[in-house]
Amino acid sequence: MTLRVCAVGKIKEKFFKEALSEYGKRLFKYCKLEMIEVADEKTMEGASSLEEQMVLDKEGKRLMEKIPERSFVIALAIKGKEWDSPELAKKLFLEGKSDITFVIGGSLGLSEELYQRADLLLSFSRMTFPHQLMRVILLEQIYRSFRINSGEPYHK
Repeated sequence: MTLRVCAVGKIKEKFFKEALSEYGKRLFKYCKLEMIEVADEKTMEGASSLEEQMVLDKEGKRLMEKIPERSFVIALAIKGKEWDSPELAKKLFLEGKSDITFVIGGSLGLSEELYQRADLLLSFSRMTFPHQLMRVILLEQIYRSFRINSGEPYHK
């Protein structure tokens, strides 16, 4: 199984890089993991709706270019479905897909094109998290999903 995380922006903080590296090592025995970053657009303070839409479209286009046509796409979005860890584990493997792409948008969210491309919208919470932290949380939950589905113990 190939799992891909496509996200807007670069990870800058060392502690986030270390956490992502650790979960990458843990996931190695379960899947092929690809971490893809695309450039973010600078959004001016007080940007108009049109300017924000242009930012979303540019970031969305960059993300879309990284998503294979055959991939099952799960977009992280506040308006998505909320599941607990066992439900996520079940959903990841019930789809029967061997190529799954998770998409994390930039500070303004996702473009309409990405919402249309997504096979599933997933929300971890209605709260807003830093995008760098969201990548760590996502990898931890993917790792937990593999542990659950393998019948291995996990922290409840």
